[in-house]
Amino acid sequence: MDESQRQAADAILRVMSGETLARALELSGAGATPARAFVQELAYGTLRHWGTLEAIVRALAHKPPGDPRLTAILAVALYQLDHLRAEPHAVVDRAVAAVGDAVRPQAKGLANALLRRYLRERDAVIEAVTATPVGRWSYPRWWISRVRSDWPREWERILSAGNEHAPLTLRANVRVNSREELRDRLRAAGNDCEPVGEAGLIVAPPRPVRELPGYEDGAFSVQDAGAQLAAPLLGARDGERVLDACAAPGGKSTHILERADVDLVALDSDEARLARVRENLARLSLDDRRASVVAGDAAASATWWDGRAFDRILADVPCTASGIVRRHPDVKWRRRASDVAAFAAAQAAMLDALWRCLARGGTLLYATCSVFVEENEAQAAAFAGRTSDALRESCEFPAGVDSSGGQLLPSLPGAPHNQDGFFYARFRKA
Repeated sequence: MDESQRQAADAILRVMSGETLARALELSGAGATPARAFVQELAYGTLRHWGTLEAIVRALAHKPPGDPRLTAILAVALYQLDHLRAEPHAVVDRAVAAVGDAVRPQAKGLANALLRRYLRERDAVIEAVTATPVGRWSYPRWWISRVRSDWPREWERILSAGNEHAPLTLRANVRVNSREELRDRLRAAGNDCEPVGEAGLIVAPPRPVRELPGYEDGAFSVQDAGAQLAAPLLGARDGERVLDACAAPGGKSTHILERADVDLVALDSDEARLARVRENLARLSLDDRRASVVAGDAAASATWWDGRAFDRILADVPCTASGIVRRHPDVKWRRRASDVAAFAAAQAAMLDALWRCLARGGTLLYATCSVFVEENEAQAAAFAGRTSDALRESCEFPAGVDSSGGQLLPSLPGAPHNQDGFFYARFRKA
């Protein structure tokens, strides 16, 4: 266990230096160990509650420990004690050993003392720590302030939802099987699942998707219930020319192709990530459709566009990803307050460039996986205000979808449409 704690702590420190959690886990060596799933649970869970756990370490030590590796290992151990209900003495002993290996032998006594003090004084320490915003909500202070300002009535719920575990949500590939056929196949293999949305199934408890029947033969994709609304809202029809402007890894592109026979261009600026688009097209048996995978910058259409107008454009633009932190808890610790304005500026440039590629009478669907108003409603309103031929149309969501205008609010457990935080705005070109 001490090696797992050390690897998880190493991944966390890499995240704090700007690395994505997936890459950080790979670099930490977790991908090559039999305990990979356990290391992932420790890293994901500790980052989900990092604000609280780091505050506890500081409170116990009375000042920040000098070595960040010590803080990270202690935070991992605290996560195990409070959220995994692991056997306390085993957790403490392994954490002390990990500190001796990763920090220095002389730090073992301090680690032992702090963790055993926590076991004795847990209630009082938690009460003191959660009196502060970061300790209570486990987000950076600027993030808490922005959500509270943007959503004065829903802010507590939004923050709470981001600290929950995300469900495993599948989307049936209707060119291979109906949702009902997929559901029956999953249940026959002992997987409990319930329908969500038009083509979705939530599998509980979650399992590695490659172990689920139908994965290899393209019976389904993994896609959040909120993201599954993009293709229906875009409304592409047979014979139309469609652009997915920020396509990687291909979830929305494949959904569009599953629903209609269209001429699709899947565009993304990252050539390496386009490999995932091609892999998903092949696995879902969609690679024989009229789909082109193109590397290019959506904001610089002259570098990739052939001049033929599109009937539909999906602009699922890069954003802070503030709506999907329950799936990617590293996001809230890698982002900075200044990132919001930077993303908003890039989004505006993409919208203006893509609008020139849209046919008259065509539809552009603007989408983000954010809950920040500057990237969402403010962005959509500003675009409509400066674009005389852009007519904004209302987005109708299915029953059970918790939304405010075009904003899908992230769900708490038990929601009928358990979704991440997304935003949609649809425009027609007059």
